[in-house]
Amino acid sequence: MIAMLAMLAQAETTFHQPGYFMPVIFGMLVLGGVGWLIAAVLGFARARAFGASARWFSFAAVCLILFHLQFILFGFSLLSENNDLVFGIMTFFNVFVVLGAVCAIMGFIRLTSPR
Repeated sequence: MIAMLAMLAQAETTFHQPGYFMPVIFGMLVLGGVGWLIAAVLGFARARAFGASARWFSFAAVCLILFHLQFILFGFSLLSENNDLVFGIMTFFNVFVVLGAVCAIMGFIRLTSPR
C-alpha cells in the first residue's frame, strides 16, 4: 500500500475531478452532520425514558458530529496549505470514529431486555 502511494506521488499524473464531485461531497457532509445532530438531540432527550443505552448511543452520535467537524477542519487546512495542521489532523483522523464505536458498543451492552 505504501509503495503504491509512493509511486503515485512520484508520477506526474493530472487528475480531473468530475463536476458533480464537490456538490456531492459537501451535500453528504452537511446531511451527515445534520443527521447525527438530530440523532444526538433525540437520544439525549429520550435518555431519561429509555435509560443508559440511549445515552451511550447519543454519545456515539456526538462523536460522529465531531468527526464531521474534524473533516471540515482538514479541508480548511488543505486549502491553507498548512502541512503541520494537515498531518496533525490526519494523525488522529479516525479517533472520533473509534470513540463513537466504543460508545455504540457500550450502548448495546447496556441495552436491557424488552419490556
